[in-house]
Amino acid sequence: MKNFIYSFVLVSLIACEPSKSQDVPSEKPKDFNGYWYAGKAEITSYKLEQARYGEIHDGEAVLVFVTEPFSKGKQVKLDNWRDESEDNVSVMKLNMTKKFLTGIYPYSMMMSTFTPVLADKYPDPIKVTTSSQEWCGHTWMQLNLSDENYRLRGFSYFESEGDVDVSVPNVILEDELWTRIRLNPESLPIGDVEIVPSTFYLRLRHQESGSKPATTKLISLPSSEYADQAHKMYEIEYEDRSLTIYFESAFPHIILGWEEIYLSGFGNPEQLTTKAKRINTIMSAYWGKNGNKDREIRRELGLSIE
Repeated sequence: MKNFIYSFVLVSLIACEPSKSQDVPSEKPKDFNGYWYAGKAEITSYKLEQARYGEIHDGEAVLVFVTEPFSKGKQVKLDNWRDESEDNVSVMKLNMTKKFLTGIYPYSMMMSTFTPVLADKYPDPIKVTTSSQEWCGHTWMQLNLSDENYRLRGFSYFESEGDVDVSVPNVILEDELWTRIRLNPESLPIGDVEIVPSTFYLRLRHQESGSKPATTKLISLPSSEYADQAHKMYEIEYEDRSLTIYFESAFPHIILGWEEIYLSGFGNPEQLTTKAKRINTIMSAYWGKNGNKDREIRRELGLSIE
């Protein structure tokens, strides 16, 4: 039993760490490889204004982007980055977190997306997972790429949502678009498309999973409230919701913020706008920054210490 516990703790300690020596894609430009394969993650903090229950609640959001070796078959991070089989796929991982208070109780949400770096060889994201915790309970959902479809599993404390295990058509996932921006914004889908909406949105609005028609645009801006210099915005318009992501035009295309508009609240819902604005961006091997002294890095990011 003690050996099992030791092994479990050891795996937990190294689970976040990207394999510094993972194979670097030769097809990518040197500036791309130098930025994304340097053994560090990019961490960006945001001031969050989150719509919930018909009101806007202040909070914090964080986007963590990092490349990792990923098992295409098991759909988990590879322990052995030296694996030279076709199963070893280099992915861009995004961990997006949101934390905000609604009255007396807090929300903590996290979404992870695993998108292959080489889109020509592996055009579809392999996996998306999302969880949400608050004092009423917690929910969890996961999409796994399977042949021509995604297997979607969802678990919730709400009776109407219950335990779900269904097949979803392999169309564009809204959650993958954040990583597409970082990999190659020129490859973003433009025009009338079918998209599976954000898993965050599906959980907060208790919506059934499935694709919806949307219209997308990629627009260059001279300036906006998100940046004084030229940058770009990617807009997704659904019938009942919109999402606009603002990001730097030049590599590495750091995400500057976003706006999301939809009806919020029960009974007589109001159309409200969720906003996130960038505070700071750092490159860090954060998995090794786990001492009390390292809390200072949170101050650098403008995040609360709690």
